[in-house]
Amino acid sequence: LQSNSQTKRIPGRRGQTESRVRTRKKKRDHSVPGYVVVLSSTVVSDCKQMARESSVSYTLGKEFFLIAGHEICIRESLDSYGALVWPGAVALSQFLENNRQQVNLLDKAVLEIGAGTGLLSIVASLLGAWVTATDLPEILPNLTFNLSWNSKGRCRYTPQVTALTWGHDLEKDFPSTSCHYDYVLAADVVYHHNYLEELLATMHHFCKPGSGTTLMWANKVRFQSDLKFTERFKSCFDTTLMTEQKEGDVMIFKRDCSPLWDG
Repeated sequence: LQSNSQTKRIPGRRGQTESRVRTRKKKRDHSVPGYVVVLSSTVVSDCKQMARESSVSYTLGKEFFLIAGHEICIRESLDSYGALVWPGAVALSQFLENNRQQVNLLDKAVLEIGAGTGLLSIVASLLGAWVTATDLPEILPNLTFNLSWNSKGRCRYTPQVTALTWGHDLEKDFPSTSCHYDYVLAADVVYHHNYLEELLATMHHFCKPGSGTTLMWANKVRFQSDLKFTERFKSCFDTTLMTEQKEGDVMIFKRDCSPLWDG
């Protein structure tokens, strides 16, 4: 199923200037509608105009979304890739919102790997899932803040946050005998880094054949290495391309690990 709707803009939110703005520039990925390039004092005024025209409202350090009937405020940082909202998270969040009959998260156990700012985990929580959001230890404080701020009093279950380093101590920290998830979510976890093999090993650990776990992965294509990983992913897993957003080069894949039944 195609997800054609866009994240709705929240009225009354607009960019705000600050007395001190970081001078270090960092280009935002803005191919998904609503993304803006913000990073130095020379573009602050442009950001305010772009925010008024976009589907996502912007203030310095925060982005606002309306997904699953709730206003979501995401606090960002320029300190790391994991502290920004990326297109894959927006695309998969929209897909889950618009395809609830196909992907029913109500009362399901959901694990997100590489959760970053937590947008996708927040949306899954708002849709009724019991969520565990994971990322590197240094990402967890901001991730925890965003999850707590956006889920308190809104969600059926309180989302959990825990550290997970791809490929490291998986069986020790997440033993297969006791850690079972109905869905594993991943968004924009493939970019220019050296841990693709560890990422694939992590996906394998949580999505073993017969586990009954469904893996959903959304990613924007940026580099040739992204396409190479996609081919490797498709060769390792029996996958279905759920949707492809041509305007943003974002693909969403699904992999089912059907449970094994005796007899």
